[in-house]
Amino acid sequence: MADAVPQWRPSPTLAALQELIDVAQALPETVARRAGLSVTELHSLRALSERAMGPVELARHLRVTSAASSGVVDRLVARGHAQRKPHPIDGRRTQVVITDSGRREVIAQLRPMFEGLATVDTTLTDVEREVVGRYLDGVLEAMRRLL
Repeated sequence: MADAVPQWRPSPTLAALQELIDVAQALPETVARRAGLSVTELHSLRALSERAMGPVELARHLRVTSAASSGVVDRLVARGHAQRKPHPIDGRRTQVVITDSGRREVIAQLRPMFEGLATVDTTLTDVEREVVGRYLDGVLEAMRRLL
């Protein structure tokens, strides 16, 4: 990389960041497989755990076609992890809502990771957290340039 980017210098932080990226890429597939879900179904449940969405909005969030999103919703509904409900304001529209079963599934699969992350975060001082935050903000900015 140093040939293409003269300021690039291998470092422990860049190595750890690369490992983090690699683990983050592998994580959804592993977690989804453990839960008996597709990766898209797992991402859907995670998104729906934050808020209800219409099928088209969910498709945009997942970056898939409306037809693919509809199939994902069908499978989640069949498993009891989601429900289709009339939109509360526009009765002509439908929204997809996560069920208690879906919420439990997401929590069961992701809780160990979030507990570990919370534990690591509590070991940081406010000054360390600020430095880590600034580093991660810079990493995100660099990566978002590719989106």
